[in-house]
Amino acid sequence: DVFCEKGYEATAVASIAQRIGVVEGTVYKYFATKRELLLKVLEHWYQDIFGAAARTAAGAGSAREKLHGLVLGHLRAIRDYPLLCRLMFREVRSEQDYHGSGLYEMNRLYTRVLLEVVSQGSARGEFRADLSPLLLRDLIYGGIEHHSWNYVCGRGDLDIDRIANQITEVICAGIEPKPSSAKP
Repeated sequence: DVFCEKGYEATAVASIAQRIGVVEGTVYKYFATKRELLLKVLEHWYQDIFGAAARTAAGAGSAREKLHGLVLGHLRAIRDYPLLCRLMFREVRSEQDYHGSGLYEMNRLYTRVLLEVVSQGSARGEFRADLSPLLLRDLIYGGIEHHSWNYVCGRGDLDIDRIANQITEVICAGIEPKPSSAKP
């Protein structure tokens, strides 16, 4: 909560300790640095959103339905936790220590769920096989994050159902196989 309220730079470990009712040294007993603490907070949050994504992908339904569920779940995480998203987008991913961190690996697992849905959809003929799943992943998550940035920064609202429907429609219109035209 303190990281969300003040941002990473303006947060003092002493403020976090005071909020949870311990002395600052107790925090440092478990986390060597403030940065390590922030990464662990975000890892904990990622466990929840990864679990939801994995359940969506494992559930019944077409690849399109699963894709829609993953888009909606990502939008829901942004809507419900905009301040954590802002920390992740602005203050974590751009830093040198992100690559190779536990949080980076969790993000790779999280986005791999979408890659698997796209790959399975391609294998079953629901999606075109000639498109890169990595490109589709970047288009989807990058588009969501760009579109939601104003909301994450406290400006405007976020209609996750409308946006999820539109993103799914736009993506699927481009990746679903077109019926082959019959030759006379």
